[in-house]
Amino acid sequence: MTELAKIRRIWPIRPNPSAARPDDAGADRGGRHDAGADDPRPHDAGLDDAALLTGYGRPARPVLRMNFVSSADGAVELAGYSAGLSSAADRRVFELLRMLADAVVVAAGTLRTEGYGPFRLAEPGQAWRRANGLPEHPTLVVVSGSARLDPAAPVFTAAPVRPVLLTRADAAVPPGLDDVADVLRHGTGTVDLAAGLAALRDRGLDQLLCEGGPQLFGTLTGADLVDELCLTVSPVLAGPGAGRITAGPPSPPRAMALRQVLTGDDGSLLLHYARARGHAERD
Repeated sequence: MTELAKIRRIWPIRPNPSAARPDDAGADRGGRHDAGADDPRPHDAGLDDAALLTGYGRPARPVLRMNFVSSADGAVELAGYSAGLSSAADRRVFELLRMLADAVVVAAGTLRTEGYGPFRLAEPGQAWRRANGLPEHPTLVVVSGSARLDPAAPVFTAAPVRPVLLTRADAAVPPGLDDVADVLRHGTGTVDLAAGLAALRDRGLDQLLCEGGPQLFGTLTGADLVDELCLTVSPVLAGPGAGRITAGPPSPPRAMALRQVLTGDDGSLLLHYARARGHAERD
């Protein structure tokens, strides 16, 4: 069995009833005390799958959750690929978020650049979904304004679940593409993402995970459609040149509420934010 990447929780700390309080004999004058056998700090032990699931979960309401990785100085890629910034802890959360999603949304450019193949979960993820009344695999949703995609690509022909193409009403869809994917047309000139996401939810795809790229993230942010952000910060300085996790024209800032902070053995931080407007709704 493959050993799970160790992930620890930094925040929020779950209170430990047996831990010493600042007025206990073991505390120093500053209110600090040593973490020993009698004070098992929650972030000292790695999180098992159940604890990790509890931290992310499937919200009761429809949610669009973004998942990105960046360097410590804000770069979205190394040598042209996001995989260069990833880690074992990041990949563990990456797979968990896919397992929790009804659909995974990705821009066509990211699909090509990152080399997406047929969208399949590993057997443990399939088993969890079966046990929770979900299809074995999430639906892949490709966003493309031009619809210039190859219908013979394995991402379509070998998909375990029929993919969805979200494109413009006036896009010229290549012959044969509608044989291997459901084509949803929304918007003229540009893809109407709000209408497209509503159409996905009409299909029962309420829990949406978007894996990029930056242009799509920027457009979704500008349209005020993003509910959550899962961001892994890699302990790397990429230096000048690479873009950010969002791209596109400026848009108003949106306040986010911090849900949790996790860390991997490599020093990466796994941050989980939710829109401030929805923070209280989930608590």
